Amino acid sequence: MSARVLVIEHEAGCPPAHFATWLRGAGAELAVCRPWAGDEVPAVAAYDAVVVLGGSMGAGDDDLHWWLGPVKQLIRDAIDRGTPTLGICLGHQLMGAATGGVAERSPLGQQVGLYDVGWLPEAADDPLVGDLGPVRGIQWNHDLVTKLPDGAVALAQTAAGELQVARFGPRAWGVQLHPEADELVIAAWVDDDRDEHDARGIDADAWVAEIAAARAELDAAWRPLAERLVELAREART
Repeated sequence: MSARVLVIEHEAGCPPAHFATWLRGAGAELAVCRPWAGDEVPAVAAYDAVVVLGGSMGAGDDDLHWWLGPVKQLIRDAIDRGTPTLGICLGHQLMGAATGGVAERSPLGQQVGLYDVGWLPEAADDPLVGDLGPVRGIQWNHDLVTKLPDGAVALAQTAAGELQVARFGPRAWGVQLHPEADELVIAAWVDDDRDEHDARGIDADAWVAEIAAARAELDAAWRPLAERLVELAREART
C-alpha cells in the first residue's frame, strides 16, 4: 500500500536528495511542493505524511517568504490530525515556532560538520527514532530551537546541550541534522559561506571530503528514519 508523502521544499539548493530516494524505496509516493517557485501550500488532508525540508531563511521570516506562515499552519494541522510529520533543519525550527517554542540564532554560533547524535533516555522508546542507535549526522545551521513548547520532548542534544532531535506531538518530530544531504548538496552551501568559513579557519573542503567518505555510514544511519516514517504513515492511514 503506497503512502502519500508531501515534501515542502523551501529553495532549490535544499532538495529532498537522499531522503526522497529512501522514501520512494520504502513505497512512498512523493508530492514535492515548491512554494519558492510559486506552488501553493496544500491542505494536509490529502497526504499520509509530511516532510518539511531545510532552507537558508529563518523560522520567523514570514514577511520575507510568504509561504512560511502557511507551512506553520500546515504543521499545526498535521499535528492535530495525527499525520506523521518530520521537520529537517529549518523544518524542525518551523515546527518549534509553530507549536509555541522559540527558534533563534544559536548563541554558540554556526554548526558545521559531522556531529554525534547525543540521544537522551527519552529517545529509547520513541516510535520514529528509537531504533536508530549510535549515529552521526550532518549539521549545517546558524539557528536552533532554543526553547521547546509545552508538551514537546527533547530526544537528542549535542555535547554542548544544543537541541538536535525533538518530538513535538505524538506523530511529529524535528531533526536539526540533515539526513538528506550529501557532499554535492553541501559543496554548494560551502561556496555560499566560504568567506565566513575562511574567517573562522574552517577547512570546508576537507569537511566535504569527509562527508563523501562517510556516505555508506550516513546511508545506513538515516535510511531507517525514512523507512520508519513511511511505516508510521501507513499505520496512521489505517
